[in-house]
Amino acid sequence: MMLMTTVTNTRDPAEIEAQPENGAYVHGFFMNGASWEMGRGPDEGNLMDMIPKELAPELPVVHVTAILKSEHSKVGYYECPVYVTSARGGNFIFKAWLKMESDEADPRRWILAGMSLLLQPE
Repeated sequence: MMLMTTVTNTRDPAEIEAQPENGAYVHGFFMNGASWEMGRGPDEGNLMDMIPKELAPELPVVHVTAILKSEHSKVGYYECPVYVTSARGGNFIFKAWLKMESDEADPRRWILAGMSLLLQPE
């Protein structure tokens, strides 16, 4: 089993009216080293370069579910570490799977950018 994260196209958690059938909606992740481009319609958004002077953009509401590892395709996703604070190290929580701009995108780009999710803004 593993956790699968799907970023919704909803920035305001008040817009969500009911709990999902499986998993939970989670809000309050802050991005470090990247920004998020919203999807259009039912399409999920994707990672994009940081916007200048926007140090800790907030990620939209995330749908977290548990799936079998054998059902997960890693193609087109960045395995993003989630930490409590930017101190990283001992406050690691889990790995979130964030969609990249295409299936051919190289996840090393986000590793070199130091991309992570934080529970506290700086």
